[in-house]
Amino acid sequence: MGAPATQTVNTTQRLEALRRLMAKPEYNVNAVVVTSEDQHNSEYIAPCDERRAFISGFTGSAGCAIVTDKDAFLFTDGRYFLQAEKQLDQNWKLMKQGLPDVPTWQEFLYKNLDSHSRIGIDPTLITAADADVVSKQLKDRNSELFSLPENLIDLVWTDRPPRPANQVFALDVKFSGEPHEKKIERVRDELRAKKVKGMVVNMLDEIAWLFNLRGSDIDFNPVFFAYAVVTLEKTVLFINSSQVDDSVRAHLGKEIEIKPYDAFFDYLKHLGAEIGLSNDAQLLIGDKASLAVAEALGSDNVVVTRSPVADLKAVKNPVEVEGFRQSHIRDGAALVRYFAWLEEQLNAGVTLSESEAADQLEKFRSEMDLFKGLSFTTISSTGPNAAIIHYSPDPHDCATVRKDQVYLCDSGGQYLDGTTDVTRTLHFGTPTPEEKRAFTRVLQGHIAIDTGIFPNGTSGYIIDSWARRPLWEDGLAYNSTALKAGMTVSNEPGYYADGRFGIRIENVVIVRDVKTPNNFGDKGYLGFEHVTMCPMGKNLVDPTLVTVREREWLDAYHVEVQEKLSPLLKNDARALEWLKRECSPL
Repeated sequence: MGAPATQTVNTTQRLEALRRLMAKPEYNVNAVVVTSEDQHNSEYIAPCDERRAFISGFTGSAGCAIVTDKDAFLFTDGRYFLQAEKQLDQNWKLMKQGLPDVPTWQEFLYKNLDSHSRIGIDPTLITAADADVVSKQLKDRNSELFSLPENLIDLVWTDRPPRPANQVFALDVKFSGEPHEKKIERVRDELRAKKVKGMVVNMLDEIAWLFNLRGSDIDFNPVFFAYAVVTLEKTVLFINSSQVDDSVRAHLGKEIEIKPYDAFFDYLKHLGAEIGLSNDAQLLIGDKASLAVAEALGSDNVVVTRSPVADLKAVKNPVEVEGFRQSHIRDGAALVRYFAWLEEQLNAGVTLSESEAADQLEKFRSEMDLFKGLSFTTISSTGPNAAIIHYSPDPHDCATVRKDQVYLCDSGGQYLDGTTDVTRTLHFGTPTPEEKRAFTRVLQGHIAIDTGIFPNGTSGYIIDSWARRPLWEDGLAYNSTALKAGMTVSNEPGYYADGRFGIRIENVVIVRDVKTPNNFGDKGYLGFEHVTMCPMGKNLVDPTLVTVREREWLDAYHVEVQEKLSPLLKNDARALEWLKRECSPL
């Protein structure tokens, strides 16, 4: 997240220093690939892992840099073209992925680089699965992917921030719903079923879930830097000892062996001999585990597949589901207090920047029980900024919220009992017919998903088309794992009129079993339960476009919202009045 930055960094000296290293005999590479990920393949990364941003100057969250002895290329997608054009200096060529004749960075390596190229990469920052595909493609060009013994960007980045090592805490079973010992045993059941001797857990969210631990090493994410190895006999957690106090050690118990975070790769190198790994007795690594993990274990000793921990974590137990419901009710109350306050400020003629508004929302959230922090940077966007999907305001330079423009707010909170992510699009004045029509089409797509019933085994990709249908009817557009009962997913159709306004409506929903009159194929059927509780922005609805069933859905949703939020707002008359008005029938 983050506001699209515009400042340009002079990368000349950084690139010169990198190329000097590339030419050294111990490395001797013709090109270096700098990906956006950290060693855990995290979606969000700590400042110390922002290597691609450092070498290129481009700070968007998605992209890949390739540096050769003469040129430098930055690959990113359409969300970031504008930002990249403003941030890259004269040393870089922007590769606009998705446009005709523009290769992906993987294709570029074998289509555009000379044959017999030696391409350097940090093996901890590319998945074993990706590296395998790239290596096979390079073979046809007599080129190779070379695992660098150290990250060359780190050697150039003299003022690189230190790796965070914040205190970890145990999550009470009243929030997790299941002790970590039972989770580990369920993982072992999966490993036995797959006939493997153990597995490496490298994803930070999977480790936090598996051990019922939480941390704060990455902004907006309750995770900490760690690895784990679970075999059929023992469990080892690799984490900095300074992050683990006596209460956490007591929580983990004697069954969990704790080793230093930096000892992980050495441990893997000796594990094969210790537990007898071979082609016929392998260790499982997830499809998001790094090449370095596979190399340390020996590629013949591993099977790369989807992490069983990811699948177990995806299906919430009853305690977790109820936690999601309750955290969303509290979060909805904070949002109602905020929107009521914001409307009052705008009606009074108060000048508020997008950033100032977002700060007030965080204040309201922070007053809620079990709040631990935001779940991402708040997207508080007015008018044209609402059309920028990954926009969030720069406190030093952002727009003023205006009563005569669409206002889109995408925000969320981390609570001990659940994580929220909600988007509401509101208009505090009089919306135009075009804005109302676009909003209504988005709402219709949202309702289509919310009310959908589908057979077991259906993927989200198929369901997505239901939301698009109302938008397609107006010629509008907006910018594969099977679903199972107990999974939580996001229902967030949107429409973006570039340079004018943007609309998105987002609820978190829980996949649930549905009883149907028939059960063709004996597959069982699923539907959704929405847990996000916040009014929809009724003055943006065009009543002439909605069907009777859609009107009934909206009115019923607002009755539910009012019933659940009113008890939490009894001490805020302004918010309660706003809630009643917004939840009145269409």
